[in-house]
Amino acid sequence: MNREILRLAIPNIISNISVPLLSTVDTALMGRLSETHIGAVGLGAMIFNLVYWNFGFLRMGTTGITAQAFGENNSTKISDTLARALLLAFLLGVCLLLFQVPIAKATSYLLNVTEIQSPLVAEYFQIRIWAAPATISLFALMGWFFGMQNALFPLAITIFINVTNIVFSYVMVRHFQMDVAGVAWGTLIAQYMGLLLALTLLFAKYRDQCRNWSRKRLLELSAMRQFLSINRDIFIRTFCLTFTFAFFYNRSSSQGEMILAVNVILLQFVNWMSYGIDGFAFASESLVGKYKGAKDDRQLQRAIKLSFVWGMAFAIVYSLSYALFGLEMLQIFTDKPAVILAASPFLFWLILYPIISTPCYIWDGVFIGITASKAMRETMLLSLIVFLISYYFLADQFGNNGLWAALLLFMAARGIFQWIWYRKIA
Repeated sequence: MNREILRLAIPNIISNISVPLLSTVDTALMGRLSETHIGAVGLGAMIFNLVYWNFGFLRMGTTGITAQAFGENNSTKISDTLARALLLAFLLGVCLLLFQVPIAKATSYLLNVTEIQSPLVAEYFQIRIWAAPATISLFALMGWFFGMQNALFPLAITIFINVTNIVFSYVMVRHFQMDVAGVAWGTLIAQYMGLLLALTLLFAKYRDQCRNWSRKRLLELSAMRQFLSINRDIFIRTFCLTFTFAFFYNRSSSQGEMILAVNVILLQFVNWMSYGIDGFAFASESLVGKYKGAKDDRQLQRAIKLSFVWGMAFAIVYSLSYALFGLEMLQIFTDKPAVILAASPFLFWLILYPIISTPCYIWDGVFIGITASKAMRETMLLSLIVFLISYYFLADQFGNNGLWAALLLFMAARGIFQWIWYRKIA
């Protein structure tokens, strides 16, 4: 079981870590310009996180359903799940392009974008939004690959996208002085190149699955209703999560450009940790789904237990790294002494964050694998209430420390509620 977990987790960890590497490069490129540029790219990226994370249900729901079909050895269900996911991805991508203006206005208001930052954020958004169809289609394809127990294709695709993104962003910012626009164009180009690679790999290895598509089965109401029902609950769960981080950015921005720049940088540390631990969460999704489909409860329980062991071991490594090298890591993101000085007092929260938050990441993987989407929705709604109450009790008295404390309480609440729910549904 350990070998099986690592076979799936290691490629996921490598590919996942390349994702925060991209935002690290973007932040570092802007960090050599000004606090305003750091904040603008951070807010611009958060707008797309707010949009795209809400469509992350497509990856998660596709993984759980596909993994169970894989465990059942049901090739028809495997093919139909891919077709439905790609159809839904296409429709959602078109909708985002059609409604880009109201989306831009609503998210800018939600994130409290200031007049100074607004032109830079708008420039970033107006370029990057055209990557929406590619980005959402990649969610569907990645989720299907994970469900098929294939972690190597997502590894290759993610690394290719992020290396391409970094190269284009660096060239456009440093050599063509395009600033924020250069970072946005780098992302746009990389997403479509990544989609092309993903489709090439799909048709090269899974051509038979694609030939098995049927329009009649694709539009079958009962199957489509089940697919949409699972994804609806995960959508609500993910919306609560993105709202929490959007609220975090909003309150950061209200404390001034310096605190916003500080929190944008510190959240890069959170991204590094989150994407690393998610390697084991993704492995848990695939294995738990497979063993649930195969009705092998003993192996399912072993997969859950060992996913937690590996996840917490990595969390300790992250905490120790932040404790020992936190100041040196800050210097990667910016060369501004004032920003580094302002960020240093808040490193304490980053040391605690991996230990406190890792259980909820692993539980997410478990719930996706068993397609317990309703439980994911309910536990997230309760955790959001904990976050908002905590913030309003702590923020006035403790400022940015109160904001970070509320975020950690939110993560702890997620893990506790998920554990309680799992014992109930198990």
